[in-house]
Amino acid sequence: MDSGTAPQVLREDRGPVAMLTLNRPRKLNALSNEMIAALMAALDEIELDRRLRAVVITGAGRAFSAGADIAAFQRHIEAGAPEAVVHFMRPGHQMTRRVESFPKPIIGAVNGIAFGGGCELIEATHVALAAETATFSKAEINIGIIPTFGGTQRLPRNVGRKAAIELILTGRVFDANEAARLGLVNRVVTDAELISKTMALAEDLAAKPPLTVAAALAAVHRGMDSSIDDGLAIEEAAFARIVPTVDAREGVAAFVEKRQPTFRGV
Repeated sequence: MDSGTAPQVLREDRGPVAMLTLNRPRKLNALSNEMIAALMAALDEIELDRRLRAVVITGAGRAFSAGADIAAFQRHIEAGAPEAVVHFMRPGHQMTRRVESFPKPIIGAVNGIAFGGGCELIEATHVALAAETATFSKAEINIGIIPTFGGTQRLPRNVGRKAAIELILTGRVFDANEAARLGLVNRVVTDAELISKTMALAEDLAAKPPLTVAAALAAVHRGMDSSIDDGLAIEEAAFARIVPTVDAREGVAAFVEKRQPTFRGV
């Protein structure tokens, strides 16, 4: 379903995992500002729900997301740079920043096309699995613009500088196996197994101590843009925050006592 009244992001909670589905299948889940706002609102709710400890993002139909909704954004681009930056680029930046810095693991389940902004959303997720038939492209160059949702910055961090430049400047389509080889996704699974394998990973991550997970995610995120010395200081501060937690003491005690830990999120 893809009507004006259909939710642009569907949410289904499966135990400790929230599944978010981009829901504009007739538009190949193009990222409109309305969809971006709905995704951000869902993440706000999930962050505050202590029962939920991991997130899966996937797409309805045959696409993960074909990218930004260029038809909707055309008027902003034609109006000039200030309006295009405010109404086109900044919402995308806010979305990918929110995903990248989210304190609970976000796993992308790439079920089909992930072009442009859809690829940038995957670049921002913490972990990603791709179906065998998934395809990727940094297609913005083909319509005369550069990546606008953080792709010029995150893609090199995902795949390396030279590989990123080649993908950005050619706009070529590449398959799931190449995406895995480059490091854009963690692994490739069959189309039929995509959701089950992604959910299994999400449930595994959801069973880990949530405060420690959040600290690890924050340390990696902040440290990526720091010198090694600053990064080690970030790691030290994160460790110092975790040491007094009940879960840290429980985890260490369980290891010593050769039993399974019981993590409570405190």
